[in-house]
Amino acid sequence: MNIICVIPARAESSRFFEKPLAKICGKPMLQWVYEHCKEVEQFAEVYVATDSEKIKSAAESFGAKVVMTSSDHDTATERLYEVSTKIDADLYVMVNGDEPLLTKEAIVQCIPDNLNVDEMFVSNLMTDFENPVEVVDATNLKIVTAQDNRCLFISRSPIPYPKGNMDYVYHKFVGVGAFTRKALDFYHSTPRGPIEKIEENDSFRFIENHVPIYYYNCHCKSLSVDTRKDIEGVEMYLKNKL
Repeated sequence: MNIICVIPARAESSRFFEKPLAKICGKPMLQWVYEHCKEVEQFAEVYVATDSEKIKSAAESFGAKVVMTSSDHDTATERLYEVSTKIDADLYVMVNGDEPLLTKEAIVQCIPDNLNVDEMFVSNLMTDFENPVEVVDATNLKIVTAQDNRCLFISRSPIPYPKGNMDYVYHKFVGVGAFTRKALDFYHSTPRGPIEKIEENDSFRFIENHVPIYYYNCHCKSLSVDTRKDIEGVEMYLKNKL
């Protein structure tokens, strides 16, 4: 099975301009993500997908292959779709460029053991919340799955509500997803539904249309960088680990 990895990296973030180039312990955040992805043996190649010449130059400086994409994409998945029209693969694994702590052991868990590449398949990663305060933070997506890992619902609200008991571990979104070409074609050709518009989460493109997507718990350390202040937490974790 031909599997490629794509790291979407756009410059025009409303909260953090040129975020992929922000330095973490002396090197760009994008480079941290790229180096972790290159360690995954299942990947035939790793690409950076961007609309920025500056990010392109930075990525090429540390050896990354770059695919230039449109600046009109509203979502990372739409950027991934454009890559799929330029590079042929059986499975496209998207690793968000703001997840510098994700290791190869976590990333590979979105790849299924058996896959019909001609069918629609979508998988993502999640992990356990460590801090109860994060559960009520609307910036963190909460994932609810069935016993077979099929996603039931995603929300910025703390779900499920603990009415019956408190014996539940809440799960948060981790920025890794895998898509077959057919799934990306479906995503691109299907309009946004009402829940996707409300929650601003494009996983609902599949859920609202009865296409199963799967979330696998990678039990990993995930600290996504949304603001400059988040870099402090990532650097502290890396320094303590090293």
